[in-house]
Amino acid sequence: MDKVIEPGTSRTEGDTHTLHFTLHLPHPVERVWPVVAGHGDGLRAWLAAADTFEPHLGGAVALRWLNTGPEGEAVPGRITAWDVERVAEYTLEGFHGRIRFHVEPYGEHGTTLRFTNEIRGDDELRRDCLAAWHLHLEYLAEALDGNPVDWRSWTPDRFEELREAYAPGPRS
Repeated sequence: MDKVIEPGTSRTEGDTHTLHFTLHLPHPVERVWPVVAGHGDGLRAWLAAADTFEPHLGGAVALRWLNTGPEGEAVPGRITAWDVERVAEYTLEGFHGRIRFHVEPYGEHGTTLRFTNEIRGDDELRRDCLAAWHLHLEYLAEALDGNPVDWRSWTPDRFEELREAYAPGPRS
């Protein structure tokens, strides 16, 4: 992985953790938006298969993580914020929680992506999610450069490395 993603941060209130990442990507919003907003195979290239995706506020979404195999379990949810080429937010059932992508132009041809994930659980879950999102955002940068992740060759090695790096974990 040759893309550098700055470490994410987290804020904890009770058992709610809000994770944050900010990326400056060398691609225009028009290129980044479809990849984070579930259009076509955009999400599959770096995150999960979008088995169901209704691109509007209140629309249904079901994401199936492919690092657990091609038949991984789909996690249902709803689109809880939608502003074309600006904000895509999915709230999923279970521990995945609220996932928000906010994109805006950066410089002449780039994009700033502000990513937020709000989850409920213990500190181990916070650490796991920071590591997992960090890894997925590395995959996003690669996918935008034309190198989508090959889920068939996925191993947990990089995730474990990142998980260790987040112990005890950056917090804001």
